[in-house]
Amino acid sequence: MRDTAEGLATEPLTLPDELILMLLNEHNGYFHQVLGWTLNCTVVGAALAELSLLSRIDADVESLHLVDPTETGSPVLDPILKEIAKEPARRNAQYWIERLAVHAETIIDLTLDRLVKFKILEHHNGDFWTLAPATEHAHGKGDARGETASQFIKSRISKVIFTDAIPDPRDVIVVCLVNSCDVFRFIFELDDETEKRIDLICKMDLIGRSIADAVQQTIAIPLLRRSALTKKIPVVSLGRLLLNPNLRVGNIPALFADLAKEYGPVFEIRRPFAKSMLFLAGPQTNRWAHRQGRRYLMSMNYFSDFEKVYGAHGVLPSLDGSDHFRLRRALSPAYSRSRLAGQLDGVYRHGREFMADWKVGDRFPATLLSRRMINAQLSPLFISIDSQDIFDDLMTYKERALNIHILKVLPKFMLNTIGMKRRAKSVDTLMERVQSLHTPAQRAGCPRVLADDLLSLHASDPQLVPESNLRFALSAALIASVYLGDAFSFALYAMAAQPALHERICGEADALFENGDPDGEAFTPSAIDVTHRFLMECLRMYPIVPMSLRDVMNSCTVEGYELPVGSRLYIAQTAAHYMPEVFPDPFSFDIDRYLPPRNEHHGPGYAPYGLGTHTCLGNRWMDLQLAVNVLMVAHYFTLEVSPANYTLRFNPLPSMKPSKRLKFRIAEQRRELSV
Repeated sequence: MRDTAEGLATEPLTLPDELILMLLNEHNGYFHQVLGWTLNCTVVGAALAELSLLSRIDADVESLHLVDPTETGSPVLDPILKEIAKEPARRNAQYWIERLAVHAETIIDLTLDRLVKFKILEHHNGDFWTLAPATEHAHGKGDARGETASQFIKSRISKVIFTDAIPDPRDVIVVCLVNSCDVFRFIFELDDETEKRIDLICKMDLIGRSIADAVQQTIAIPLLRRSALTKKIPVVSLGRLLLNPNLRVGNIPALFADLAKEYGPVFEIRRPFAKSMLFLAGPQTNRWAHRQGRRYLMSMNYFSDFEKVYGAHGVLPSLDGSDHFRLRRALSPAYSRSRLAGQLDGVYRHGREFMADWKVGDRFPATLLSRRMINAQLSPLFISIDSQDIFDDLMTYKERALNIHILKVLPKFMLNTIGMKRRAKSVDTLMERVQSLHTPAQRAGCPRVLADDLLSLHASDPQLVPESNLRFALSAALIASVYLGDAFSFALYAMAAQPALHERICGEADALFENGDPDGEAFTPSAIDVTHRFLMECLRMYPIVPMSLRDVMNSCTVEGYELPVGSRLYIAQTAAHYMPEVFPDPFSFDIDRYLPPRNEHHGPGYAPYGLGTHTCLGNRWMDLQLAVNVLMVAHYFTLEVSPANYTLRFNPLPSMKPSKRLKFRIAEQRRELSV
């Protein structure tokens, strides 16, 4: 009898399920690291072994052949079964593992989705997985145990390898598969006797042995080694780069889409008197960075000089591995949509107070207006203070530091000018205000904010959040107003430039606000359908962070190109936003892209919030706050683009925003503000 999860009586755990659960490191949200080809072979081996146990195929050391072509109903197993059924000649297990290895990522994705669906795993933003809260799972003899599926499987396998009991054939296969991945040493404490026992178990079952042998033999084939597959990375012509029309208007995603079309998904830009730049661009490199980047890339080196500006070390953007997961998970409630939804009254109040000064005919610089409106809301929501008087200094200082220490487009002395030293003092002013207000007595009865979470984490775990990091963490919370504000400025531009869409958004806004301020539950998919798709298209066409930086810590191969250890990697994840094979007619603003059957955002090509473990932690907060503000502006005002003949250009450094020439004119006040 197979193991089943509660509520999963008719859907027993498969060998791919059990393999994934065995590979999960329960403490840090990562999977035990297995070489890519090894993992692919082992995952395919698990699927083949499951088909064998279901009596669809039979295998020995000489051949693997079809027994019963009847579909199993599994989206993981049935495509493999069809592949085998189409092959007229008998082939051995090694042949099928090699041939089917390209399907391994799909098998893994489907298996993870299945385990999440049945509440065995929980998926966290950034592609982390943890075990769901413990539920009872029936074991082989039918009695119940109060442990998670993963704990039960590992407990079952531990009995197999640490006792002399005769193992079940299924357990033999699991042992063979996990042993092929060489991760038993990370799961259990092994001695010589146990290792001999594992070797013995791996020889007990003919099917498991033939698959495990095939995995090992395939790995050893010299022609399949990484170094034999690598191609020379193409170098971009500086002339072609400088003459690109998208570079001239500052459209960085479209520029990288053009370069990828001409040079391929991996290319190099060599700058005079500077280090060369290595780029990834396209949906396939996005998929690799999202799924595999944690094995080969790190953030610490490129971010270290920037965090030192604030006297910090080991802040969230610079961490990798288990520490990054711990801090990210601890801070996730502070950046959650649910926390914002519970404090929308503050968003409305501060938003209206900011808009109270708008008069028909007034013109405002687009970027500055948008950033200040967002900061008027975020400052009290994140750190419970008003920071508008120092926000411009905080913003200017941070952007100068980014341009110097991250993008390296300015010399270091430009952070030590008299003006920058004056602006640096705004960080100290911010800290003084937060510390003066965040005492237990003054915070009693107040809704919890990010500053409360950070200060509590510092008190409970001063190694994870040391005092030296608080200056960065608290000021970075306000700098979120820059990124969210820039996205807001693009949204206001797109709405003002497209009257037909503005009218549809106004319809949703008026319906929502008809009976007073809507609560968080009112922003349902149907209530803000047009606004939501409108914002998705804004984030596609105008992504505020068009690329990510990482350093290569382990040599790896991407799309046939070897990335050398120590190289700085620029992942242009939004280049795919302007690739016609991903988003047809990419320069057209089309909110219907996100409706079925098109669903063009499905897949790795849509990446406005980054990729992998460093995906923006507050993306769902941002989605809701953008929607609320766009709808609130639409409800009260009509904006116009100024000058009227303005053509959108971008200021791309250090993040994407409209050029300074863009202004918004208050064309109409649709109704009175209730401040």
